[in-house]
Amino acid sequence: MENKIFTISVYSENNVGLLNRISGIFLKRHINILSLNVSESEIENVSRFIIVVKTTDKWVHNIVGQIEKQIEVIKAFYHIDEETIFLESAIFKIESSLLFDERKIQNIIKESNSEIVTVCRDFFVISKTGKRSEIIELYDKLKPFGIMQFARSGRISVSKQKMEISSLLLEELK
Repeated sequence: MENKIFTISVYSENNVGLLNRISGIFLKRHINILSLNVSESEIENVSRFIIVVKTTDKWVHNIVGQIEKQIEVIKAFYHIDEETIFLESAIFKIESSLLFDERKIQNIIKESNSEIVTVCRDFFVISKTGKRSEIIELYDKLKPFGIMQFARSGRISVSKQKMEISSLLLEELK
């Protein structure tokens, strides 16, 4: 079977220890988590985990089944990349003098559809939201100038398919 990238969405109550148990499910199967994001969902008091893994159809199906057995988990879904709209965000901290002395930096920022979020005496910060490949491309262009700090978020995503998440989850809660 062929390995593919899957985005797993887990809707749950926000309880201590759940992340540890969910990551243990992947650990037992020796499946690496490529990206992880946890935030509030569109439903009050319900959190959403977005977990990105590379595995087979069979394994992702089994993993989602195991995740749903956790008491706090309301519902879990998985999608392939073609079924979702997804983005990541990144911030880059660069030495301030480069912003004024290197015209090329200004061109890189403009061409990459990035934005400057703050400028200080010693550094400035660039923000970029897009596909991982776009963020990596920007990183590669900025690296020769010296990146003081870099941070990238995990994937965030929504499904292309109409999913009445609120009604699905409310049914599960009954």
